[in-house]
Amino acid sequence: MANWITDLIAEHGYLALVLLMLLENIFPPIPSELIMPFAGYAAAKGDINPIGAVVAGSAGSLLGALAWYGVGYGLGAKRIKRVTQRYGRWLTISESDVDRAQRWFDRYGGAAVCIGRLIPAVRSVISAPAGIAQMGLMRFLLWSTAGTVVWTSLLTSLGYALGSRFDEVDKWLQPVSLAIVALAIGGYLYRLYRARGRR
Repeated sequence: MANWITDLIAEHGYLALVLLMLLENIFPPIPSELIMPFAGYAAAKGDINPIGAVVAGSAGSLLGALAWYGVGYGLGAKRIKRVTQRYGRWLTISESDVDRAQRWFDRYGGAAVCIGRLIPAVRSVISAPAGIAQMGLMRFLLWSTAGTVVWTSLLTSLGYALGSRFDEVDKWLQPVSLAIVALAIGGYLYRLYRARGRR
């Protein structure tokens, strides 16, 4: 996979980065923890410009974030509440949870989006609740861009600095990503267990 990503970036440059990061945000078959360090490696080889890599990667990531924001905005809190009435047990959320989340997002939404864009496995899903909470588009874009640029810059810089040793990036980022995913799954199972207990 590493060779496929680097070859794709070397052949198609910034367009490949935009598309890969877009796909990673909508349906993450390839994590950004692999894409952007490889972009940094390609920049170190002279195939692309490192600043251009950050811009292209951030643009693709933001397009994916906008897609999820649009889904959340289109659904809105009322429709989500209707969904929780039918499937709340399996989603482990209730109408009051939706109200509480909306109040929390009204107060801390900008910072939540910015920080969320820096966390693996949360980066994509943070956009949907922002839309559900009806966060203003420009405010969402501002905070999302801030977090996204920091994240893509960090990963690109790592790949650039490591050069041919870019595989080392995956050795420490991948376990962190897997741990976060495992915690998310564990949290869901725990909430499901508690919800069944209350019933």
